[in-house]
Amino acid sequence: MFTGIISDVGEILELTERETGVKLKIATDYDPGGIDIGASIACAGACLTVIERGTTGNRRWFDVEASVETLDKTTMSAWQAGTKINLERALKLGDELGGHMVTGHVDGVGELVEREDVADMAKLTFRAPSALSHFIAAKGSVTLNGTSLTVNSVDGDIFTVMLIPHTLEVTTWGTAKAGDKVNLEIDIMARYLARMVESGAFPGARAA
Repeated sequence: MFTGIISDVGEILELTERETGVKLKIATDYDPGGIDIGASIACAGACLTVIERGTTGNRRWFDVEASVETLDKTTMSAWQAGTKINLERALKLGDELGGHMVTGHVDGVGELVEREDVADMAKLTFRAPSALSHFIAAKGSVTLNGTSLTVNSVDGDIFTVMLIPHTLEVTTWGTAKAGDKVNLEIDIMARYLARMVESGAFPGARAA
C-alpha cells in the first residue's frame, strides 16, 4: 500500500527482455541497504517487487521484474534506458498518510491532452479511458504516474488537476507535455463503492 507522495525520481538504467516480461534496473537515491529483497516499490504508480539491489560506482540501483500483463496495462512498454519515473516506498504502519490510499495496481492508461502553465503552477487536462471515467469525481482523488492528485473538474472522460510548484519540482511532472501517456489508478473507495452498488448492496441504486 502507498500514499501517492513521491519520494524519489528514478531512472531506467537497463531493460532485459524475458519470456514472461522484462527485468528493469532502476537508479535511485534510496539506500540499497535499507531495501529488503521482496520489498514493494511503486514505479510510476505500478507496484513492483525488488529482486536485487546494490551500488555500482556512485550509482545506487534496484532491480524489479514486470510481467507481460503489467506491460500491457501500463505505460511500461514504452520505457527505455534514460526514462525518468516517480518512485515511492511502501507505506509502513505509523507513517503519515499525506496523500490517499493507493494500491499500486494501475487500472488503465490515460493521456495528457493539454498543459497550461499558470504562473508557477500547471493546469493539466487528461483523458481517462471510458471504462474508468465514471470513477473520477471533482474534488476526489486520483493517482497519476504514482502521484496522489486532487481532481479539479470533470467533463465526461476529461478531467483536470492543478500542480503546485513543489510537485512540479520533485516529480516527473515538471517535464510533462501534451500527448504523454500516464498510468491511472482510481480511488480505492470509488472502486469498492461501485462494486457494492453493482452487487445490490444498495437497493434502488444503479451501477454506472
